[in-house]
Amino acid sequence: MFSELSENIVMMALILGLVPAFLTFLGGIAGLIGVKGSEKHLDVGLGFSAGVMVVASFTSLLLPAIELGGVSLVMLGFLVGVGLVVLLDKSIPHEHLLKGYEGPSSMRSRMRRVWLMVMAILIHNLPEGLAVGSASGISYPAGLTMALAIGIQDIPEGFAVSFPVAIAGKSKKKALVFSALSGLSETLMAMIAALLSSESISLLVFMLSLAGGSMIYVVSHEIIPETHRHGHESLSTLGFLSGFMMMLWLDTILG
Repeated sequence: MFSELSENIVMMALILGLVPAFLTFLGGIAGLIGVKGSEKHLDVGLGFSAGVMVVASFTSLLLPAIELGGVSLVMLGFLVGVGLVVLLDKSIPHEHLLKGYEGPSSMRSRMRRVWLMVMAILIHNLPEGLAVGSASGISYPAGLTMALAIGIQDIPEGFAVSFPVAIAGKSKKKALVFSALSGLSETLMAMIAALLSSESISLLVFMLSLAGGSMIYVVSHEIIPETHRHGHESLSTLGFLSGFMMMLWLDTILG
């Protein structure tokens, strides 16, 4: 049954995956049209994103996966998701707009900055794309809920991609390209996750838990520490709580 529906699921993942891509691009535009952003605004927005991702990981990924396949397979997928992001983060040279270069130091001089940026975008958006595609494998409402949740929290992410480029005096066209690429990479990963999830229930459970593990790791390892580096801990925590409650409400309304 799952193999017969694979084409429809992938098409659904494509459509739903374009939602966060579009909202990421809107956030990127906001960073270029005179919005007076600052580190404080970025930290609040990233905190909001973290709150959304935490709730989405549990209500839309991990709990449905446990109901479908049991806790043992979910724990395995969760750990594989964490390990995958760690492996990519440590082994592939890449450069974040805010954090700078990460990866083997010997590779820094061998890769142009633009490709380092591309690798960073792909690594960072891997969990979000996997989440949308895996949720699409459960049902359309589940996929729509995840796509909207990821899309809403991608607005400040798109801003965070384009704004540093703009204030550094770089090309606005390049900033928009980075924002668009950031969103479209999620669409691609959503389609891949949906294709894999359509093969069997066990693989669907594995992909759901893998996406949940990778998202939780990104929140804990990257987003929250980043929002607490500049003295805006209270504001970023308010952003986190706002995102947390918004996602609970969204999941209840659409779920």
